[in-house]
Amino acid sequence: MRAAIVHYCLLDMRGAERVVEALCRLLPDADLFTLFYEPRAVSPLIRSRSVTTSFLNPLRRWHRGLLPLAPFALESLDLRGYELVISSESRPAKGVLVDSNAHHVCYCHSPMRYLWHLYPAYLHDWTPSLWKKIWVAALASPFRVWDHATAARVDEFVANSANVQRRIWRSYRRPAQVVHPPVPVETFSWRAPDDYYLLVSELVAHKRVADAVRSFSQTGRRLKIVGLGPEYRRLRRLAKRNVEFCGRVGAGELRHLYSHSRAVLIPGEEDFGMVAVEAMASGKAVIALGRGGVLEALPPDPSAAFLYPEPGEVPLGQAVHAFEQTEPSIRRLALQTWASRFSESQFRIRMAEVLGLAAGQPYLLPRARIGVGG
Repeated sequence: MRAAIVHYCLLDMRGAERVVEALCRLLPDADLFTLFYEPRAVSPLIRSRSVTTSFLNPLRRWHRGLLPLAPFALESLDLRGYELVISSESRPAKGVLVDSNAHHVCYCHSPMRYLWHLYPAYLHDWTPSLWKKIWVAALASPFRVWDHATAARVDEFVANSANVQRRIWRSYRRPAQVVHPPVPVETFSWRAPDDYYLLVSELVAHKRVADAVRSFSQTGRRLKIVGLGPEYRRLRRLAKRNVEFCGRVGAGELRHLYSHSRAVLIPGEEDFGMVAVEAMASGKAVIALGRGGVLEALPPDPSAAFLYPEPGEVPLGQAVHAFEQTEPSIRRLALQTWASRFSESQFRIRMAEVLGLAAGQPYLLPRARIGVGG
């Protein structure tokens, strides 16, 4: 079998790239295809693979502004001869063209947010300039048509949560199986907390990091923020001295920050909630907006998570206060036990079932599925 894994960009190591790593271990001979690639920014495992890039790769420094060219770049990738293609999609990846006898599985972190469920917020709330609004509106409609059409190129969708499963149906009218993403839970550990809260996120508008920055700047509680993104400068202007921006950190330092934090904040609606799982694997409670995929990551024990129903700095602050009232009663071993169900070994078992893989057996193309979805 020849297998290929397609991912939009390999420019850092966040949750979606960790899924790519796990797929690489599941399919040790698979080749990687991507539009943008920076070897120094990814893991040794990814660097060890054959990585094919698009014609846009020399412009990877400006990759955020090159999204309108993604359809041309994806369709230029040469996937002839591959029997199994797995596209990893949050930004476009499923739009590749594959052989008619290939089996194309899309592991979907979410249909593109800025085209579908978050489009009104991007257009009306997060795009301040009138000219940019016109530009976004002009591009979104044809891009949405293309994105919907490329769903027909996929034989089988896999969603990272039931939350995303619903989005896939809403956007593409395609069913999807649910396989939660892998988290290396065994590498996290509990340590006695220092006096700070932790937030781990890409700094983009829909993550609502500003809610946490405003709330903690007002109360004086210490907050450490891990991550970078286009919102970084604005958030720095909002923050007071008790809010520390750590930027991107290595895996070891991130585990250290988790283990010594009091609790972990998730102020935006998540596709699934890998940060919540990492927090629980570290024996730490989660303070989160009670919407979206994070609800699937959390245990039924109400002492494990402190949820608030509406986004905003005031309800977030109230949830932090509720946590502090019950902090001594947090059962860290129960949190770590719950987190173990999202291990990479569980992910690999579920994905092997989806792909029809068996230990020591060659991949058999599921001929009954050929033609389903185009």
